[in-house]
Amino acid sequence: MRLNLSPESWGRVVATTLLGTTICIAVAVYADSFNFQGMNEAQRLQSFILDIMVPTVLAVPLLLFFSMKLRELAIAHHRLAVYAATDGLTQVMNRSAFSALVEANLGRLRDQNERARGALLIIDADNFKTVNDRFGHDSGDQALIAIANSIKAMVREPDLVGRIGGEEFGVFLPDANPEQAESVAERIRQAVGSARFAPAGAMHRLSVSVGGAVFSDQLPFAQLFRLADHQLYLAKELGRDRIAIALVESDKLGIAA
Repeated sequence: MRLNLSPESWGRVVATTLLGTTICIAVAVYADSFNFQGMNEAQRLQSFILDIMVPTVLAVPLLLFFSMKLRELAIAHHRLAVYAATDGLTQVMNRSAFSALVEANLGRLRDQNERARGALLIIDADNFKTVNDRFGHDSGDQALIAIANSIKAMVREPDLVGRIGGEEFGVFLPDANPEQAESVAERIRQAVGSARFAPAGAMHRLSVSVGGAVFSDQLPFAQLFRLADHQLYLAKELGRDRIAIALVESDKLGIAA
């Protein structure tokens, strides 16, 4: 089993303490070794034992204390980083974190000269202003949580999910082909439609429109977003509660809905 040596792990605390103590002992033995020639065997043994015991007694508690404090700082830093990248209501990535990670994925493919492939979906809640006006903003927040949970349940582990607007979400599907992107989009649409949302005890059906851009050539995130957002506009124009997927290849746009 591989030892976890991440800054937040206890493995790092133990490893740092053991390594630091070993170094202290080695330094003490080396410094005292110049006196060994003038000692008899019993004196050398006693001096060697002291060279081990004294650094151990002094170094272990000090190194353990500082290592634990460094671990606490690492955990706090990680939590702050997650908090800064997470939408507080829906617990998915916020817009800046989502955009940065998608751009990083696209940039990695460009840097490695790989043939990029994947899809970006833009998901927007239909008639969401009506939900807020009819049931109140607290119920509107619950609706957004239900939509976010439905989206997360329909994606794979490597896929990225973010809230990119008030009632708008983004999903990045690395290495997805057109059929996979369309399948995910349709599953999300159906999952949201089946989500339990019962403000004031009465069931109210939620729906979303999904626009998507599937790419097989390298392109920047801004262009990919514009294409997916255009498809979302088409889905809305066609009556909402539907998907519209754009196939992007060699700067040519094809539509499958």
